[in-house]
Amino acid sequence: MNTKNQRYDSAPRRQNTRDAPVSLLNEAQRFEFMNILRSHNPSPQPELKFRNPFELLCAVLLSAQCTDAAVNKATPALFAAAPDAQALCALSTEQIASYIRSLGLWQAKSRYLKELAVTLSRDFKGAVPADFDLLTSLPGVGPKTALVVLNVAFGRDTIAVDTHIFRLCQRSGLCLGKNALQVQQRLPALIDDEFKRHAHHWLLLHGRYVCKARTPDCAHCAVKSLCVTGSGRTAHS
Repeated sequence: MNTKNQRYDSAPRRQNTRDAPVSLLNEAQRFEFMNILRSHNPSPQPELKFRNPFELLCAVLLSAQCTDAAVNKATPALFAAAPDAQALCALSTEQIASYIRSLGLWQAKSRYLKELAVTLSRDFKGAVPADFDLLTSLPGVGPKTALVVLNVAFGRDTIAVDTHIFRLCQRSGLCLGKNALQVQQRLPALIDDEFKRHAHHWLLLHGRYVCKARTPDCAHCAVKSLCVTGSGRTAHS
């Protein structure tokens, strides 16, 4: 099965009674969970800096195993030299690398950016496609990157699940799964439609700054009353 081309933005199948639970929160609790996050940050903004879909796509690709802050330090000079796909295509891999050496995996990312620019210039006239399957056909672009671009650049109701969101979903009981991919497939069906536009950023930011990996800040968690870990139970998949 080619998981790269699987439709991750489609709703997962409904839970069967014989299946393990996909959430330890009921529908009303899940609604309140998201409503609380919204009330604390009504208009969440991405932390990556970009001016257009092309820059966002490049920044998200560069953010793999890097902090957004580190990417934001590297991209201004890169985007000044290559503000669009055609300009980036004109740079050599070595020239691209010179702008991103401060980032992890910079060698592989330099090759991906070069291949990405060539493909966008050749097949899409330099434009970033607003389609999941086309995005995941691009060099270096996986399902998570595609969902982020669709959500942030094109306003789609997609939810990409990274390590922060996966951790938060598991700890809180909001959505259970064996891995981030399974949570990514299950989560959209558990989020009310009115929250889907910004759900990715509400969950990401809460996981990044409050429900942290080593030292979760439970004392300042706005949703601790709904969190199954906080109430003494343990989430499981």
